[in-house]
Amino acid sequence: MQILKVEKLCKTYGKGETRVDALKDISFTVEKGEFAAVIGESGSGKSTLLNCTGGLDHPTSGKVFLEGKDLFSMKEQDRTVFRRRNIGFVFQSYQLVPELTVEQNIVFPLLLDYQKPDPASVNEILQVLGLTERRGHLPSQLSGGQQQRAAIGRALVTRPMLILADEPTGNLDSKNSRDVIDLLVKASRHYQQTILMITHNINLTSSTDRVLRVTDGVLADLGGVRG
Repeated sequence: MQILKVEKLCKTYGKGETRVDALKDISFTVEKGEFAAVIGESGSGKSTLLNCTGGLDHPTSGKVFLEGKDLFSMKEQDRTVFRRRNIGFVFQSYQLVPELTVEQNIVFPLLLDYQKPDPASVNEILQVLGLTERRGHLPSQLSGGQQQRAAIGRALVTRPMLILADEPTGNLDSKNSRDVIDLLVKASRHYQQTILMITHNINLTSSTDRVLRVTDGVLADLGGVRG
């Protein structure tokens, strides 16, 4: 079942001599439960691709469909609500609320949407991520790896159609990086969660289902790598 369809996506910044074509006619699809990675050097366009795919940035042209719904045909307010309910984000800088505990950070997206968290579901996420003993801790009391786990939990809690992970290991050492990737793989398998991750480190893609490469705004599908 196709969850994500990106169709002829282009993004241009500036005009004339300062014009930069960050994305050039990019098209691809992602299936339900697939863990796909987008690799590329700094400045290749991969972050722009992720931001446009998640509706955080508006493309110059092209379309993004999530379960058949065209993100950029929606009004801004409708797209914001749709994004909050259907797309989970994991950022390099964690972006946890410092005054909230691990558990409060994880359920925060539900509270924003006036939904009541399911205790059993939250407990399961904490257990899967190995954060049960840290549920009452503030972000400042956690290691970088633990903070990123909490960020993954926050992305999982709404059971979104798609999780977009932007360099989720960028601030972590090699061991914690591997642990975070393993947790994303576990989420993909355990919850049949669809994940699109960008990274500059091809060594972190060995457990993903498929690898895409962005070079100077052009996308190439490198195919499956797992198994």
